Amino acid sequence: MKFNTKTIHGNQEHDKAYGAVMPPIYQTTTYAQSTPGGHKGYEYSRSGNPTRTALENSFASIENGTHGLAFASGLAAIDAIMKLLKPGDEVISTNDLYGGTYRLFTKIFEGFGIKFHFVGMENAAKIESYINKNTKLIWVETPTNPMMNIIDIKATAAVSKKHKIILAVDNTFATPYLQQPLDLGADIVMHSATKYLGGHSDVVMGALIVKEKDLADRLYFIQNASGAVCGPQDSFLVLRGIKTLHIRMQRHCENGKAVAEYLNKHPKIENVYWPGFENHPNHAIAKAQMKDFGGMVSFTTKGNNYKEAIKIVENLKIFTLAESLGGVESLAGHPASMTHASIPKEEREKIGIVDSLIRLSVGIEDEEDLIADLKQAIG
Repeated sequence: MKFNTKTIHGNQEHDKAYGAVMPPIYQTTTYAQSTPGGHKGYEYSRSGNPTRTALENSFASIENGTHGLAFASGLAAIDAIMKLLKPGDEVISTNDLYGGTYRLFTKIFEGFGIKFHFVGMENAAKIESYINKNTKLIWVETPTNPMMNIIDIKATAAVSKKHKIILAVDNTFATPYLQQPLDLGADIVMHSATKYLGGHSDVVMGALIVKEKDLADRLYFIQNASGAVCGPQDSFLVLRGIKTLHIRMQRHCENGKAVAEYLNKHPKIENVYWPGFENHPNHAIAKAQMKDFGGMVSFTTKGNNYKEAIKIVENLKIFTLAESLGGVESLAGHPASMTHASIPKEEREKIGIVDSLIRLSVGIEDEEDLIADLKQAIG
């Protein structure tokens, strides 16, 4: 089954009760049993719910995995991965990552005795120098948030397998439409399904997908024991969103390219970060492991002018100044004061998150309207 068909039919079946084409919303907490322990596959909705199961099956299908798990948020999904570890374990993470992930790692799990190394991973060989007997996890985002750096998943997987370390990839920016990390050797794929998978800015959710049953069983135990599960209504909404993922991503990519190219020629813009440019570091890797280059674009103003950056985001009319990304509508954000504010300023600036950096989530509106909006806002 090809990807576009998987988004609609992958691992899905019509409802057994009445043949409903879309899985019903099973708004229930508990299920009748004929005898103690005798049930029809479900007993309590923290442990499992038919609507959530349909979504988790879809997650597995579109990422070419065998098991999918749906969580209350992306951070809840990451939290479950971290609970695979124990005090004294070490994690090698990309140094350019979502601020909420950095906060979870440093403010929560460092306090539980887990050590983190934040490393530039543009060269996979660099990772190996940080590995020791305590290293248990490599954490990758690609493209990274918000600098759009590209990490070679296949090369990183070769390092992780050599040392028998779990490799987890945050695939939120690329989505499985553009990139499938499990096929490139990753052990776990994570999504903030709030973003492109849901696609309509109306639900908060996280996802994990794996191929290996023992790992899936460990994660399911953590999910059930910790209880950070999503509800049936949210499951229904994200499953509905996935059915149009392929056509939305086509437009996100087309508009992202148009916006990136416009900004790259603008005299008031200093740097534009988008992996589709031939001079982008690791462009060749992006071209090899991604189907296209996505709808996320970051840029800085000339001379790193903070006031100019704030003026731009405040003057936008079609782009909405807001947190999040991946919805049908275009959004603009100021990472230093919004999504990445939890990262200390000196650490942010080391990786390029300067005060004039603006991150765009380019939506599926008419590209001429988006460019006109940028033109009036930049001046």
